[in-house]
Amino acid sequence: MGFHHVAITTRDADATHAFYTEVMGFGLVRVEAAAGAEGGWARHLFYDTGNGECLAVWELHDNPSVPDEFDPSISRGLGLPTWTNHLAFAVDDLPALVDRRDRWRAQGFDVLQIDHGWCTSIYIDDPNGIAVECCCTTRAFTDAAALEADTRRRAAQPTLDTPAAPEVYEAATLST
Repeated sequence: MGFHHVAITTRDADATHAFYTEVMGFGLVRVEAAAGAEGGWARHLFYDTGNGECLAVWELHDNPSVPDEFDPSISRGLGLPTWTNHLAFAVDDLPALVDRRDRWRAQGFDVLQIDHGWCTSIYIDDPNGIAVECCCTTRAFTDAAALEADTRRRAAQPTLDTPAAPEVYEAATLST
């Protein structure tokens, strides 16, 4: 079962809109606005991420149950590193991943890339401090891999993997 949408909240709707349209290349397909159940009002923006799935962004206004100053980062707001809770988008193949990495760099982002052995991923943070990943699966899942995964899931202390060495691709510099 695929996702219909995943929703996040923003404090800066303009920066978030620019990020998800210009940097990520998603199209804005719907906006809903309504009174909030607790008061105030909210706008809900839906961005098409492909395959009939969307990323939705909440913009909250004058809601008495929402603090004026809140951290919209999923992880940081919980006291966790930003990489723990994140948004990961599928990329079809490695050339498409390189294209996405180059797009991000051209938009002024340093990009972290990691080959995890079964997938390769690139990472940046959105304006809300939410880690965004594009991921390309590079090895098929097998029955043997599923058995190993379940064994590791049940182990009191699984064998630890050697951390993959990340590559950093610095933001492209614009020539003047």
